[in-house]
Amino acid sequence: MKQAYTMKEILKEDRPYEKCLHSGAESLSNAELIAVILRTGTKGLNSLELARKILDASCGDDGLLNIHHLTLEKLKTIKGIGTVKAVQILCLSELAKRLAKASAKEGLVFTLPSTIANYYMEEMRHQKQEHMKLLMLNTKSKLIGESNIFKGTVNASLVSPRELFIEALEKEAVSIILLHNHPSGDPTPSKQDILLTKRVKEAGSLIGIELLDHIIIGNNCYMSFSEQKLL
Repeated sequence: MKQAYTMKEILKEDRPYEKCLHSGAESLSNAELIAVILRTGTKGLNSLELARKILDASCGDDGLLNIHHLTLEKLKTIKGIGTVKAVQILCLSELAKRLAKASAKEGLVFTLPSTIANYYMEEMRHQKQEHMKLLMLNTKSKLIGESNIFKGTVNASLVSPRELFIEALEKEAVSIILLHNHPSGDPTPSKQDILLTKRVKEAGSLIGIELLDHIIIGNNCYMSFSEQKLL
């Protein structure tokens, strides 16, 4: 059985906080970074051991991204994790998403599908259900409105072009982009995706609001109807 050490029993230069001060945050492992955030351990477990338990719950170091999927309830099932530490981890996860989005914003161009996918990737690829967004643009292809229009299985019979265009008309949009995720991680469009895109494009043509693209977000990948010449 592996012996448990208190943080004070670990050599000072090997403690995560001190190691960060001496060698920089980039020298820390995933577990050590989380340990610094947690600050303290619990009875029988130091903060580093506690951090490893969190990673184990999200499939280990290689599954670091799965921390995004840990809920408050799931985190609190881990021995030594109460409400305070669970909230710390949830906030760490949310901050990581926002940092990625803020970084991607610098290169965001609404006429370039790759930059749109990059901007919304961290926000959407971890969702366990399909979410659809409506992006509304002006004559200069600048974003003038963004709306979450659907949650659940994206079905052409459930997403109403009428409601979609009512919102676009209220914003005085001249063009729109549809964006949704595939929780499976595979952005290949389904028959329903193709049918919905066709319906929205045809409805937009009748009222003078162009559908510029329908982008499907997968796991670190995407599919663009406009890039694939499917519009």
